[in-house]
Parts: sequence; C-alpha cells; structure tokens
Amino acid sequence: MRSSWIICFLLFLTLINLLLPKVASAQAKIISPNYIIQMPNLNSGAGIPSSSTYKLDTTIGQTAPGLYSSSGYLVRAGFQYIHSIIPFSFSMSNFLINFGTLMPGTPVTRTSTLIVSSGGAGGYRITARESGYLQTTTGKVIPDATCDAGTCSQTAAAVWALTTTYGFGYNMSGQDVPSDFVDGTYYRHFANTALSQGDAVVMSNVNVGRGRTATITYKVNVSAVQAAGNYQNRILFTALPSF
Repeated sequence: MRSSWIICFLLFLTLINLLLPKVASAQAKIISPNYIIQMPNLNSGAGIPSSSTYKLDTTIGQTAPGLYSSSGYLVRAGFQYIHSIIPFSFSMSNFLINFGTLMPGTPVTRTSTLIVSSGGAGGYRITARESGYLQTTTGKVIPDATCDAGTCSQTAAAVWALTTTYGFGYNMSGQDVPSDFVDGTYYRHFANTALSQGDAVVMSNVNVGRGRTATITYKVNVSAVQAAGNYQNRILFTALPSF
C-alpha cells in the first residue's frame, strides 16, 4: 500500500504541474536552429519622449542598467548607452579632382578636406588606396611618386620639392594625420591596388572627437617625354570607427 500511495502522489504532483499556467522566466540564452538571442529580457516600456526643450531616451526592464566605474574601467550598461553622444560621420569635399592640362616640369596640386566625427570608445581611422596608376585607356601611365631621394612609399612620406622629380602623390596636413607628414613638402604615393598594396592610414585617433579636420593635397608632375592623353584613376577612402 505504501508504494502505491507514493506512485499516486507523484502522479498527482505531475498533473498539478501540467495544469498550472506557464510563467515566463529570465534566461541567459534563447536558441533555435535559426537564431541565438543572448541575454533576452522583456521590456515593459521604452521610447524617446521629447518636447521643444528636451529629448529623453528611456527603457524599463533592462538588466542591471547604469554607470559602473572603478580605477581601471568604466562600464555603461543599458540600452540608452547604445546611442553615442557623437555619432560617427565622415565627409569629404572636392571628391572629383581635375588637374587640367599638365606642363612638363610644372607640378600641379589640388586639395580636398576630410572631416570626421567619432564617439566610439576606440576612436577611428581613415584609410586610402588607389585603383591603380594614373593611366590612359591605352595603358600609358604616370608613375607613383618616389620623391626627391626615391624614398617615399605608401606608408612613409619624404620630401618632394624638386620640379625634376615626377609622379603622382599626396600630402596630409591638419588634425590626426600620420606623423611622417612633417610639413607641406613631405609626400607619399597612394597604396596601389594593382600592386596588391594594402590600404594606408591617412587619419586616425584613439580618442573620441567631433569635427576632426585634415587637408589632403594631391600632386602630379610629368616629364617632357610623358605621353599625351587623358589620365585617370580612382582613390578609395574607407572610414572605420572603433568601439
């Protein structure tokens, strides 16, 4: 009789468990064959109420929201911290460069302005590379500049001041530019995709900032034996925020 009673009692508990309404509980992870949701929770309210004098980003139900700090770290926990105070943006002026008619031994320069705003914890970097040499449709090329001493490259600037030094290159000045651009006489050539050269950094900063501005100066100089024609290439700038 005792063993039968235990079996019935367990059966009774099982039936109670099946009949009770299911209650949602917090989980660390929700998984299916098609997705994984990390640290799920249900919010009872959220939104961005605003008026003519304020805008408030709110959420209710977030797990452990708030600002936590110590001598070695700062943690901003909560949905409201997803929105950066300084959204990432990148703009560029004068993105279509026309050098006009080139005269041998007469360098021509053109400029563009780069402006970056970045609120990510890791700052940002801007890289650049060219699609290939300045060239005509028939394959005539203007070489990449190697500067007066033949030492500048896609990652190292050197002085280019002589009118008898030929090629295509660029200088950077302003905020957050690489330190090898000592002054306006220092040039690099662009990383060349046709030579499998990797993108080179032209602006960077590990800190947040708004309206960081630099000027890029393009320069081309040709010799008297340079073939006539319409030369062109493309320069790709890539803006990368870090978080």
